[in-house]
Amino acid sequence: MSKSYENLLQMQKDYFYSGVTHDVNFRIKQLKKLKKALKANEKKLSEALRKDLNKSDFEAYLTEMGVLYSEISETIKHVKGWVKPRKVKTPMTHVGSDSYIYPQPYGVSLIISPWNYPVQLTIAPLIGAIAAGCCAVIKPSELTPHTSAVLAHLLQQTFEEQYVAVVEGDVETSTALLALNFDHIFFTGSVAVGKVVMEAAAKHLTPITLELGGKSPTIIHEDAKLDIAAKRIAWGKFTNAGQTCVAPDYLLVHKSVKETFLKKLIEQIKDQFGEDVSRNSDFPMVVNERHFDRLTGYMQDGTILYGGNAIRERRFIEPTILDHVSWDSKVMEEEIFGPILPVFEYETEQEVIEMVRKRPNPLALYLFTENKKTEQNIVTHLSFGGGCINDVIYHVGTSQLPFGGVGSSGMGAYHGKYSFDAFSHDKGILHQSTKMDIPLRYHKAKGGLKLIKRIMK
Repeated sequence: MSKSYENLLQMQKDYFYSGVTHDVNFRIKQLKKLKKALKANEKKLSEALRKDLNKSDFEAYLTEMGVLYSEISETIKHVKGWVKPRKVKTPMTHVGSDSYIYPQPYGVSLIISPWNYPVQLTIAPLIGAIAAGCCAVIKPSELTPHTSAVLAHLLQQTFEEQYVAVVEGDVETSTALLALNFDHIFFTGSVAVGKVVMEAAAKHLTPITLELGGKSPTIIHEDAKLDIAAKRIAWGKFTNAGQTCVAPDYLLVHKSVKETFLKKLIEQIKDQFGEDVSRNSDFPMVVNERHFDRLTGYMQDGTILYGGNAIRERRFIEPTILDHVSWDSKVMEEEIFGPILPVFEYETEQEVIEMVRKRPNPLALYLFTENKKTEQNIVTHLSFGGGCINDVIYHVGTSQLPFGGVGSSGMGAYHGKYSFDAFSHDKGILHQSTKMDIPLRYHKAKGGLKLIKRIMK
């Protein structure tokens, strides 16, 4: 099997070396084909998402399909500008020369995608790969088999295998692919698996983009507008049953507003998802029994303030709020990735900063406040991938912002132009004139050192 993967990689490298993918018009044509294929298979993809995760058509379009259509359209519109060499300033020491940055595609990229947004997080990196001029081998998640099968068929019908190939399989398949010498690896998934990917990439010194996760804190300050905060947090946390890498992982609520805020949050859960969420046929389910058991185990780590209902045969877990949680409990050891929300209280901004700093850098951070000084203090003094002020998750939806982590929450970024950059190497080129030749740089030039010191001081 590994031999066939080696053959696939070599076939794609040969195709890349042919130069076909370097033509920007070729890239635009492939992006248009991809968008057309997604639209033609939209119903099948929605049905598959319903089978795998019980996503409604509304949620599937909002969080998976619609995002991709917008991303492809913007990429098609701007990619001709992105591929052009960029002229940059040249210092006085290089009189007579011009400096340029040439974006060059890495070559053949391996894209390993996760199960929580299996369409969006498979295709979004592919958009960047195509725009940059790369070939791609895609490994979709085996935990969402219906969606992976539809995606595989869609991509196989749209592209030649020598250009874009799909390899389905389990962990052994991923391991076999990671052992190969790809030109670039783009991985989205857990921190634990991210470390495995990075170790494998290190053996070949392969450039990597890691989109991981972490425990994203949500801070509700004493001056926050509680009604809007409760509404947006309920939506952001429990969309996709909390199985979102940038979902609020835990709340840090100012002591003076905690009781009032939690009442409003419970009201919003009922309003958005129903008085009895188990009767809501559109509420997403947990991806599998292993994750269900992990999540229900967390419910022992605090006092259930709201929710707690779980039905294993349906993989259903009700939106649950946990109070009186210990920082040392299991639920606070790793990203929750489910509809369980622990709550902590604080009294000072410095206390919040110290709480967050004790944990690995999160992928996202959210702050609800009307105070600009508080905003500046939190944003400046805490390290995290990205986030929102007075909202959650919405920063992911704009292609003008880089999306990515820092440290344990990932490395590299994508979306919009940043996706093009993720699959490109910026090659610096100095174009030197032959019409003149400055003698100062040569050995034994008269007065050379003295003049160089004046220029380069």
